[in-house]
Amino acid sequence: MQSLALVTLVVRDYDEAIRWYTGTLGFDLLEDAPLGDGKRWVRVAPSGGGPALLLAEADTPEQIAAVGRQTGGRVGFFVTTDDFVRDHRAMTARGVTFVEAPRHEAYGTVAVFTDLYGNRFDLIEPAAA
Repeated sequence: MQSLALVTLVVRDYDEAIRWYTGTLGFDLLEDAPLGDGKRWVRVAPSGGGPALLLAEADTPEQIAAVGRQTGGRVGFFVTTDDFVRDHRAMTARGVTFVEAPRHEAYGTVAVFTDLYGNRFDLIEPAAA
């Protein structure tokens, strides 16, 4: 059986990304291991589980240009919650920028937020089955 374990997110700087994803967004730091030559294996994830983000520091012009635009301006990452109101309030209080008001869709309650680089995420409380 296969499963998706990691999604790479190109970042400007390991430490600033760790601070934002753990401090502001509230993710857990799962691993931060040196790989040599300034590279690190850095994994962060929400405490509820699912695939983790592998934070990869950009080091070529092409990678630097991709920081914040990995999905061409579309929402590329989806964080689910069992309590939208609780998490929306907590995230807003910690400084997460929501780019729209919460809305109700057939699939659940959702609002788009951006990370420190401008990558777009959905916070979603799925509709009851």
